[in-house]
Amino acid sequence: MRNHVLPAALAAILLGAGGAAMAQAAPAQTTTRTTTTTTTTSVSTSVDALDETAIRSDITGAGYREVKGLTFKDGVWQAKARGGNDKWSHIKIGPTTGKVYEANAPSRLNENEIKAKLTAQGYRNIDGVKFDRGLWKAGARNPDGKKVDLLADPNDGSVVAVNQG
Repeated sequence: MRNHVLPAALAAILLGAGGAAMAQAAPAQTTTRTTTTTTTTSVSTSVDALDETAIRSDITGAGYREVKGLTFKDGVWQAKARGGNDKWSHIKIGPTTGKVYEANAPSRLNENEIKAKLTAQGYRNIDGVKFDRGLWKAGARNPDGKKVDLLADPNDGSVVAVNQG
């Protein structure tokens, strides 16, 4: 009886090992996912900003006859426009006022006066003040202490646009 038990035990062990080996060799299941991404591009303007039609009307009202490349960039509307002298000029337009600022027009205020005007409006730590293409640019902290980039009117120092810095 011993002679039959040993081969039977060996056979059971081998079959069990073979079954385990077969279980390990089975292919793993895989899951495939497909992801589709949609990109939407839009022009972001201030909540109170005038729309393109109103801006075009303001440009015409300022004496310009033709407008090219009107876009909303850096917190203001920007374009090239041709007036009565038939020369093309770069212009910036206040987003809420529609006021047109010509790039090569001089500023009535100097750097120190702009800093004083911005300080009076509650901004602090004003730096990087520079007159650039019709508007004053500056970095500052707003009344809430957040860093902002400002564009200011060259004639009265009022803030034309605020961008989070």
